[in-house]
Amino acid sequence: MTPWLRGSRWWRPGHLGSEADRATFRTLHTASLAAPALRSGLTTTSAERSVRHLRTLLGTPSVVLTDSSTVLAWDGDFDHHLDLAAEFARTEPEVTMVHDRGYFPCRTPGCPVLFAVVSPLAVEGIVVGTLQVFTPSVSAGLVRAVEEVGTWVAGQLELAELDASRRRLVEAEVKTLRAQISPHFVYNSLTAIASFVRTDPEHARELLLEFADFTRYSFRRHGEYTTLADELRSIERYLMLEKARFGDRLHVTLRVAPEVLPVTIPFLCLQPLVENAVQHGLEAKAGPGRIDIVAENHDQEAVISVEDDGVGDDPEHVRLALANSAETDSVGLGNVDGRLRSAFGDDYGLVVETARGAGTKVIVRVPKFAPGVHP
Repeated sequence: MTPWLRGSRWWRPGHLGSEADRATFRTLHTASLAAPALRSGLTTTSAERSVRHLRTLLGTPSVVLTDSSTVLAWDGDFDHHLDLAAEFARTEPEVTMVHDRGYFPCRTPGCPVLFAVVSPLAVEGIVVGTLQVFTPSVSAGLVRAVEEVGTWVAGQLELAELDASRRRLVEAEVKTLRAQISPHFVYNSLTAIASFVRTDPEHARELLLEFADFTRYSFRRHGEYTTLADELRSIERYLMLEKARFGDRLHVTLRVAPEVLPVTIPFLCLQPLVENAVQHGLEAKAGPGRIDIVAENHDQEAVISVEDDGVGDDPEHVRLALANSAETDSVGLGNVDGRLRSAFGDDYGLVVETARGAGTKVIVRVPKFAPGVHP
């Protein structure tokens, strides 16, 4: 096995240096085992999955996780003190407390527990639970360790709350976007389908199935991300329904590099751009109109553009739309721009090229791979 040269010392794979290095590695590894469960919030399931790792971290006979009133999980000995642990939780301590047997007499013969260390788990300043240790002996080092581990657990729970808040925000943004899209499109689609019911029933049936598939995708409840392939498939259904309304006035070109089809993008981030092209670009234009949708492979990025040859727009109006101003009726431009930046960073917002009478082109760049972003 080839050793690695780092600086002026040789290191071999698997070599962790001193005992202190190995102890640090073990601590970090154990914490990494507990973290995923805690990042889902403080529940019975997350407590049961993490509590044994927390006991390993502390090296104590028992460790207890509670919410603000009940025991969620107990690992180790002395679980005849379950009711006492729940009572300690209900006191909602603001700081780490040490209770001795003078505070909690035990009726179990031979019980060696002499101390209980209770550390609060506070999220955004509110105590949501406790980390407790029941032990025959206590030291300043143990109290400090329980306090530090409790602080770390609370930190994971705060991250869980941030994740939950972000998910709620994204869900609210998508709901807002759906509310903007649905009334205009649903009315026009059903009107177009109704127009074929007598003259071409088979075509009306096909359009109704496309409408059902489109709405099923648009109003699905799972996942804040999707693949470019799925989003484009939904857009094709949308444009088929719009072509039923526009007839020969609407011409669509779709050109997609196969390499970018699996790329992950925020759910409903392209469809609003296409709807804007139809609703604001082509409806007000006399005669036929064209929409070009292009998705290209650019090294580590996918570059998608939606371009129409419609009436165009005032750049100041577009600026207001990107800022989510109430003064504009553009469908979700600011919503899409914000979600792209949230997912991939500020380098990946929308780029809009437009002018009165010159059509509109919207460009979306997304990384082909981004940590934590997947359908």
